Amino acid sequence: MILAERLSLYIQLTRLHRPIGILLLLWPTLWGVWIAGEGHPAWHIAAIFILGTALMRSAGCAINDYADRHIDKYVERTKERPLTSGKVSERETVWLAAGLALAAFLLILPLNPLTWLLSFPALFLAASYPFTKRFLVIPQAYLGIAFGFGIPMAFAAQLGEVPLMAWLLLLANVFWAIAYDTEYAMVDRDDDMHLGIHSSAPSSRAEAVKNASRLSCITTGSARRCLRALRWIIWCAPGSSVARIPLSLHPGYKF
Repeated sequence: MILAERLSLYIQLTRLHRPIGILLLLWPTLWGVWIAGEGHPAWHIAAIFILGTALMRSAGCAINDYADRHIDKYVERTKERPLTSGKVSERETVWLAAGLALAAFLLILPLNPLTWLLSFPALFLAASYPFTKRFLVIPQAYLGIAFGFGIPMAFAAQLGEVPLMAWLLLLANVFWAIAYDTEYAMVDRDDDMHLGIHSSAPSSRAEAVKNASRLSCITTGSARRCLRALRWIIWCAPGSSVARIPLSLHPGYKF
């Protein structure tokens, strides 16, 4: 197989041809970068977190396909993925994920030791999330933590500590992730039920749309309450007017 074909398979494996996943990780990460920097984050820190987010999302996609390699072949949407179809080997997938994760870690070496320390639970969350679908009732909550762990890392990188507002912002992201990933999970609901994969998507066909909408309202409402509390904390802080901007632009706050 020529190099161009191999690179095309790696792009598919890491979902670089579908960058919406990068944006879902990048948005909460940039909340943290922007708010911790009081509206004026250091450019090199912003660049590190933007590139690191893209690398870790790509690594997470490869890990996800490896974890689901025996399941994806039975799911209509995923049966033609490179690993499932046999176009990429399991060994290649693991090495690709490890290489991307290592590259992301190398990016944060210029930052402080607290950021290095937080990178280890961040890696654990990213690597373990695909396996939680076997036993967690709502794995989307775990996904929200994994997708939002750039928030405490961004605060640590700029402040040398992780204040309460960082954890509150992370909690808001968890609720937001449950909302949007439940809607996404509706696509695979029938296959997930047949294969015994847990999801927040409703199991009853007749009540699916109504219950999914109800859950979405509850979780987005919870995210909005977290963001209101965070906005109050920020507004009470001196010299934080610019840092309010990303908070007001957050989709969860607009629901």
